[in-house]
Amino acid sequence: MMFAVLPIIKVFTMCFMGFLMATKYVNILQASGRKLLNGLVFTLLLPCLIFSQLGRAVTLEKMLQWWFIPFNVVLATISGSIIGLIVATIIRPPYPYFKFTIIHIGIGNIGNIPLVLIAALCRDKSNPFGDSEQCNEMGNAYISFGQWVGAIVLYTYVFQMLAPPPGGFDAEEPQLPTKAISTDAPPEQQQPLLAPQEPETKNEDISKRGKIMDMLCFLYEKLRLKQILQPPIIASVLAMVIGSIPFLKRLIFTDDAPLFFFTDSCIILGEAMIPCILLALGGNLVDGPGPGSKKLGFRTTAAIIFGRLVLVPPAGLGIVTLADKLGFLPAGDKMFKFVLLLQHTMPTSVLSGAVASLRGCGKEAASVLFWVHIFAVLSMSGWIVLYLAILF
Repeated sequence: MMFAVLPIIKVFTMCFMGFLMATKYVNILQASGRKLLNGLVFTLLLPCLIFSQLGRAVTLEKMLQWWFIPFNVVLATISGSIIGLIVATIIRPPYPYFKFTIIHIGIGNIGNIPLVLIAALCRDKSNPFGDSEQCNEMGNAYISFGQWVGAIVLYTYVFQMLAPPPGGFDAEEPQLPTKAISTDAPPEQQQPLLAPQEPETKNEDISKRGKIMDMLCFLYEKLRLKQILQPPIIASVLAMVIGSIPFLKRLIFTDDAPLFFFTDSCIILGEAMIPCILLALGGNLVDGPGPGSKKLGFRTTAAIIFGRLVLVPPAGLGIVTLADKLGFLPAGDKMFKFVLLLQHTMPTSVLSGAVASLRGCGKEAASVLFWVHIFAVLSMSGWIVLYLAILF
């Protein structure tokens, strides 16, 4: 009970500090400051943490042993989406938000919050996983190893599922042109309908290139590689590549390596990720759920919270237990199993809110993320108590 609840209390305390700094009484973490802090975490501090921890822990042999971590992310998405589909079918959310409900139940935070929880848990020298430094390094490596799959899922599956229906999520927002052309509309409004002429020009340009360039451009646009290749994902790939090549690993990651000063600098910067992201998260709570709650309604919001925090974790526990019995998991590695279980237990991914903003339902996503993270403080404590009881 102590080791399950204490990390949550530490996280809550740091979030409260951020909330306090953002209130009108202190007013240090203003909205612009929180935006800059989030950008700093995402662009620099989190990639440094991933690069230093994953690179030092990973080898080619371990990557083959850890294959179930990215596969577990895919299974978590599939099982969570199935549960989301069942919940959405039962409660029947407002028309534009059926797929929205499925996604916000099915997509969990597999990166930031698990990293925070592992750091808070391993900080105690008497933690059940053993040596604090080894516990922290391996836990972070396991979590980071699955992040690249999560990014691909977000910017492909989630992006497509959150596509706005005809008319958009908000009736007040400008709607896309329909097939029926209004003859009464002024010329300025009819002008966008001339856009179909553009593909002809593009086709002429593309035809001048080779077939290889044509295919590469198509894949780049279709797979949205620009969105997928974010700094944390680049750091994960670099860490896996360098860590799996013994010569490069001895050159960069070992304590007596010629270039270890770079890795040590990343370790120092990575340690700042945890407090910074929690301060920013706590500061964001000062704005409350926002106007998105009214559009979703109490019933839909409550169903998403219940589905994500109560229904999804038991399915994840079943998946991990079955995988363990089938011999897919490293024998005796309790941290490995714990990280897999955490991937099914976290609240809705914050990055899904970023994708929702691109698709025109950012306010609704912000409301869901607010309430899910509030109630996750209680749910995560309960599930971690159960997991530790099963593992130990």
